[in-house]
Amino acid sequence: MRSTINFNKEYQTFTDGIRSCLPTVLGYLGIGIAAGVVGANAKLSLIEIGLMSLFIYAGSAQFIICGLLRINSPISAVIFTIFLVNLRHFLMSLSASQYFTHYDLAKNIGIGSLLTDESYGVLMTEVQRGHSVSLAWMNGLNITAYLSWFFATMIGGVIGNWIPDPNDFGLDYALIAMFIGLFVLQAELPLKNRPKQICMAILTVCFSLYLLMSLVSAEIAVLLATLLGCGMGVFLDEH
Repeated sequence: MRSTINFNKEYQTFTDGIRSCLPTVLGYLGIGIAAGVVGANAKLSLIEIGLMSLFIYAGSAQFIICGLLRINSPISAVIFTIFLVNLRHFLMSLSASQYFTHYDLAKNIGIGSLLTDESYGVLMTEVQRGHSVSLAWMNGLNITAYLSWFFATMIGGVIGNWIPDPNDFGLDYALIAMFIGLFVLQAELPLKNRPKQICMAILTVCFSLYLLMSLVSAEIAVLLATLLGCGMGVFLDEH
């Protein structure tokens, strides 16, 4: 759905990006610590947990990897599963790139490489509010989130040896809880401005996801349902 961006001096500097990320950092700390605890419970060393956070940098993927490792899944199954789980990042990067078309390919690759569900949510919230965004702002947002996630998982890895079963503390639900919070924050403004269009798009996603779950894998179902919801949003926006 189209948004009018008012280009101003706000949200332009690296420091502005750090400030915009601070509320999300609190969520990263909770979920990152949970991911570190789960990693330690899967018998990963602190170095392995740190490397996974630096090179994979995907909360849902890291939780899944730990689960697959605990049941001794083959490496091919781990790689294929994570690829499917993270397919949504293609959609997010494609959506985010429209706000950085005046930067070269290398800079856009840098943005996409560190883009997460959370930083994408912050980006879209600011765009919907009519704020302009710059490369420096986006880098501040992404890098702050990246480092916060790394340090949080390392903390979780340290204390993970003291928690025999993370599920006893509800840590397996931490990622879902954060996604719900991000959705509420991101949908609040559009629901006020275009309640009919947004509700129809959400219903399209929910209904199509329900049908597709019985036909294809959960990851593909999520991807297709997202595309159908976007298509409904575009259709309603043009009519």
